[in-house]
Amino acid sequence: MKALKRINDLIYSLLRKTEKYTGTDMIYLAKGSFWLTLGQIISIAASFSLAIAFANLLDPTTYGNYSYILSLVGVLSIFTISGMGTAITQATARGLEGSFYTGFNTRLKWGFLASSAAIGLAGYYWLQGNYLLPIPLLISAIFLPLMQASRLYESFLAGRKLFHIQAKYNAFNRIVSAGAIITTLFITKNIFWLIAIYLVSHTFLNYFFYLITKSKFKPNKKEDPQTISYGKHLSVMSVISTIADYLDRILLFTLVGSAQLAIYSFAILIPDQLKSLIKQNVSTLAFPKLSIKSREEIKLNIMKKFWKLLFLTGVITVIYIIIAPFLYKTVLPQYLDSISYSQLFAFSFMAVPTTLLVTVFQAKMRKKELYLIKMIIPIVRIILLLFLTPVYGIWGVVIGQVGAGFSYLALTLFLFRKF
Repeated sequence: MKALKRINDLIYSLLRKTEKYTGTDMIYLAKGSFWLTLGQIISIAASFSLAIAFANLLDPTTYGNYSYILSLVGVLSIFTISGMGTAITQATARGLEGSFYTGFNTRLKWGFLASSAAIGLAGYYWLQGNYLLPIPLLISAIFLPLMQASRLYESFLAGRKLFHIQAKYNAFNRIVSAGAIITTLFITKNIFWLIAIYLVSHTFLNYFFYLITKSKFKPNKKEDPQTISYGKHLSVMSVISTIADYLDRILLFTLVGSAQLAIYSFAILIPDQLKSLIKQNVSTLAFPKLSIKSREEIKLNIMKKFWKLLFLTGVITVIYIIIAPFLYKTVLPQYLDSISYSQLFAFSFMAVPTTLLVTVFQAKMRKKELYLIKMIIPIVRIILLLFLTPVYGIWGVVIGQVGAGFSYLALTLFLFRKF
C-alpha cells in the first residue's frame, strides 16, 4: 500500500509540475481524459470490429446501400433538435439540471416531426419505383424520436463531470449494439434486418441509460429558462452542417453508385475515429470548466493550448499518412483502394483544434459566432462537394472535405480574435 501511495504521489507531483508548460489543470485532465479515452478506445475497437465484419461478410454494393440509408437517417435527425445536448451540458455544469427533463420531452416531441419526414421520404421513394429504401425509412420513423431524445443522458453526465460513468455507459452501448449487428450479419445479409437491428439496439440502450441516469443521479429541478431556447438556436445552426455532414455519401451514392460509396466509407473510417477521439475529449473536458470561467480568464491562456493542440494533430497526421498502407493491408485488405483517399483525408485532422475555440463560444453562449461558423463553413463544404464530386468522384469529395476543414480553421481563428 505504501508503494502504491508513493507512485500516486509521484504521478500527482509530476502532473502538477507540467502545468506551468501546459497551462492546464493536469489532475483534472488526467482523471477525465483517462476515462474518456478508455471509453473511446473501447468504442473504437467495437467500431473496427463492426467494420471488419462488414468488410468480410457484406459485399460493397450492399454495404454502400446500408451506409446511404444511415446517411438519410442522419439527415432526418435534423428535426430532433440535436443542439439540445450542448445546452443541457452547459446548464448542468452551472448546477441548473431541470432542463434534463424538459429537454427530453421537447426533443421527443420534435422527434415526431422527424418521423413524419421519414414517412414522407419513404412515400417519395416508393412512388419513384425504389423499393429498397421505403421500409428502412419507415423503421426509422418508429425509433428516431426516442433514440435521439434519450441520448441526453450523455449531456447530463458530461455537465456533472461524471466522465467515468459516461465512458462506461457509452462503451457498453457501443459494444452491445456492434455485437448485435455482427450477430445479425452471420445470420442474414438482408439490409432491412441490419437497419432494424441498428435502430432497435441504439434506441433500447439509449433509453435504458437515460432511465438509469435519471434514477441514480436524480437531477435537481433548478432550471435556466434560456436553456431550451439556446438548445433550439444551436439546432437551427446545425441544420446546414448536418446536411453537409451527410452530403458526401448521398452525392457519391447518387453519382457513382453504392460500391464506390463503400470504398469512400472505409477510406474515412479510421481518420474519422481518430478525429472523434480527440474532439470528444477536448469538448467534453473543456466545456464544464469554460462554462464557469469569465471571458477574461479564457482569453488569458486558451490560444497557448490551441497551438499545442494544433502541433499534436499535425504530428498525428504525418504518422497516420505513413502507417495507413500497413493498417489497411493488415485490417482491411478488401479495401486497399481506400488507402490513397484515406491519406489525403487525414489532412482534415488539422481542423480538429478548432473544437477548443468553438467550445468556448458554446460555453459562453456566443450565438453570433456560432451562427457564422455553423452557416458559413457548411455552405463552403456543400459548394465544394457539389462542384468537385460530379467531376472527380471520390477524389472530389475528399478534396472538398479537406478544403472545408482548412476554411473552418481560418474562420474560427478570425472570430476568436474578435471574442
